[in-house]
Amino acid sequence: MLPVSPVVPAISVAALAASPVAEAFVRFCYQRRRVGWPELYDEMCLVATRGLFRGMGHDALSDVGVGFSLFETPRLAQLVARIIGEEQAARRAARAAVVDRMQGDGEAGGATAAA
Repeated sequence: MLPVSPVVPAISVAALAASPVAEAFVRFCYQRRRVGWPELYDEMCLVATRGLFRGMGHDALSDVGVGFSLFETPRLAQLVARIIGEEQAARRAARAAVVDRMQGDGEAGGATAAA
C-alpha cells in the first residue's frame, strides 16, 4: 500500500459534493460539446475564459467549486465523470421512452386497423 502524501490531501466524499452551480456549469459545457475528460476540460476552460456561462469567469467559478488548477483537476474530473454518466443515463432513458411509445402506437394502430 502506498503512503498518503502530506502535501496532497486525500479527497473525502464530503469534498466531492459539488454546488448546484458547479454542476450546472459542467452540464452546460457538456451540452455544448459532448466529449469526455480531458477534452471537456478544454471546453470548460474556454467557457470560463469567455464568461459564456452566466457571465462567470475563472474566479467566479472557483467561488462555486470549479477549480482549474493542477491540484483541483482530480476533483473536477470526478465531477465531470458523474455528470456525464447522469446525462448519458437520462438520454438512454429518453430514447427508451420514445421506442416504447412508438411500439405502443404501432400495436394500437394495428388493433384499430383490424377492427
